[in-house]
Amino acid sequence: MAQKSTPLPHGMVFGLKPENVGPVESYKIEEFMGKKTRVTTAIEGKILRVTKSKGGWFEMEAGKEKIIDAHFKDYSITLPKDIEGRTVIIEGVAERKFLADDRQHFAGDTVTGKKAHNTNPNPKQRISFEVRGLMVDI
Repeated sequence: MAQKSTPLPHGMVFGLKPENVGPVESYKIEEFMGKKTRVTTAIEGKILRVTKSKGGWFEMEAGKEKIIDAHFKDYSITLPKDIEGRTVIIEGVAERKFLADDRQHFAGDTVTGKKAHNTNPNPKQRISFEVRGLMVDI
């Protein structure tokens, strides 16, 4: 018999309670960051999936088929799977990650004139978010 889980109540907090009163909507984070590579802020958005419960690793919707890779600064935080699909407010540090540097390191000088085909409209960057606190909103 399947065990029925208790729904996560509105206002439930993991880590520190987010203090920033005006969170940015997750799909506006890149616009909010402008040309900065790191910014401390709070954002509101939907958790798409928990990728690793221990340490609180999850993916958040960022609009236009983009994803914010998020994890807690405090590794002792454990996120339940039923937080998937919920709208949350997270506070911490958003940072642009440039992926081309990693790929160039692995490719070395062996590539000769061929360009890799990638369907991602902007494969060179994504947003990662180091979370200090999360609050369940909806």
